[in-house]
Amino acid sequence: MKRYIFCLLCGLIFFITSCQIGKKYSRPQLDIPYRMTDSLQKDTLTIADMKWWEIYTDTTLQSLIRKTLVNNKDLKIAAAKVNELAALKRISYAKFLPQVNGQVYVDQEAENYGGDNYDPENSFEIKGLVSWEIDLWGNLRWAKDESVAEYLSGVEAQRALQLSIIAEVAQSYFELVALDNELSIVRQTLEARKEGVRLAKIRFEGGLTSETSYQQAQVEYARTATLVPDLERSISLKENEIAFLAGEYPYRIQRAVLPENVNLPEGLPVGLPSDLLERRPDIRKAEQDLIAANAAVGIAYTNMFPRLALTAHLGLESLELEDVIRSPYHFVSANLLAPLFALGKNRAILKAERLAYEQSCYSYEKTVLSAFIDVRNAIVNFNKIKDIYEARFELEQAAKVNVELAQLQYINGVIDYLDLLDAQRGYFDAQIGLSNAIRDKQISLIQLYKALGGGW
Repeated sequence: MKRYIFCLLCGLIFFITSCQIGKKYSRPQLDIPYRMTDSLQKDTLTIADMKWWEIYTDTTLQSLIRKTLVNNKDLKIAAAKVNELAALKRISYAKFLPQVNGQVYVDQEAENYGGDNYDPENSFEIKGLVSWEIDLWGNLRWAKDESVAEYLSGVEAQRALQLSIIAEVAQSYFELVALDNELSIVRQTLEARKEGVRLAKIRFEGGLTSETSYQQAQVEYARTATLVPDLERSISLKENEIAFLAGEYPYRIQRAVLPENVNLPEGLPVGLPSDLLERRPDIRKAEQDLIAANAAVGIAYTNMFPRLALTAHLGLESLELEDVIRSPYHFVSANLLAPLFALGKNRAILKAERLAYEQSCYSYEKTVLSAFIDVRNAIVNFNKIKDIYEARFELEQAAKVNVELAQLQYINGVIDYLDLLDAQRGYFDAQIGLSNAIRDKQISLIQLYKALGGGW
C-alpha cells in the first residue's frame, strides 16, 4: 500500500509539473520571395557555405583576419556576454530542483531575575531545510525557455558580430590597397606634371609660347602635389582603423599590391530564400528575441495562477549536547500562494508583455526584410560592377592613347598646352576610376558573401 501511494504521488507530481499553459511559440508567417534573383531556376547552392579563407585568398589578409578574430575587443565582449547568459541559463534550470540548505545552531540563554537566580539554558540544533516549488502551470518552464532564448540570442549576436568584423576587415584591407595604388598614380602623374613644367618653361623662354602656358603648368603641378599629403593621411587613418579592429595599437599594416584586374565568375550561387532565414545570424538572433518575448508572455500569464511550494525541516534538537543525536524532529508544510487582489497589476503586466511581443514580431519582420534588401543590393552590385569595370578599362586605354598623342603634338607645336592638359587630366581621372573599379569588384564579393550570411 505504501509503495502504491508513493507511485501515485510521483505520478501526480509528474502530471502537474508537465502542464505548461500559455501560447506556444510559432514562427510568424512571412511572404518571402520565391527566389533571390529574377532567374527562373532556384539554386540550392550558395557561396555562403564556403569558409571565409576560401573566399579571401590573399594570405596577408587571411593572417590579418585571424589576428582580428583573436584580439578584437568587441568579439571578446560578446564572448564574455555569452558566458554570462550561459550562467544565467543554469540558474533557471536549477529552479526546477529542490533547494537544500543546512544549518548548525548553538544558543545559550540566561536569566537572572532579582540578581540571585541565575538560570542558564543551552540549545543545540542541527537542521536541514528542503524547499521545492512545484511548477504547476509552467511558470518555471517559461522562465527556462526565456533564459535559453536569451542565451541563444547572445550566441547569434556573437556570430553576427564576427561576420560583420570579418567583412569590415576585408573591405578596409582592399580600400587600403586601393589607396596605395591611387597614391602611386598621383606620384606618377606628379612626375609627368613636373616634366610638363620643364617643357613649358623651355618653350616660354624660347619664345614659342606665352607665359600663361608656363604658369598654367606650374598651377597644375601644385594642384597635383596637394593630393599627396591628403592620400597619405587617408592611408594612415585606414591603417589605424584596421589596427583597432585587430585589437592592437597603431602600426604599419602589411598588404599586397592592387592587382591589374580581379577575375570574378559570371555568376555566384546565392541559395534559396528560405535558407537565408536559417543562415544569417542577425535573423536567427531576432527570432530568439521573439521566442524570449513569447516566453515572457507565458511567465506573466502563469503568474496569475496559484503557486505551490513544499517545505521540509529535518534535524536534531536538544538542550544537552550529548542528547542531540537522540533527538530528531521534522516539519513538513505546503504553501499555496494565490493572487487575489492587486488592482489589476498582473493583468497590466500581461498586457505589457503581449505588446512587447508584438514589437518583437515587427522587429523580426523588419530584420528579415532588411536581409533580403541587403542580398538584392549585393547581387545588383556584383552583377553591375563587372560592366562598370569593363567601361572604365576601355576609358583608361583610350585616355592613355590620347595623352600619348597629345604629348607628341605638343612637343611638335601642333597643339597648345591647354589641350595637352585636358588630355592629361582625362587620363588621370581614368586611372583613378579604373583603380576604384578594381577595388569595388573586390568589395562587391565581400558584400555578397556577407549578405548571404557567410563568414561565421
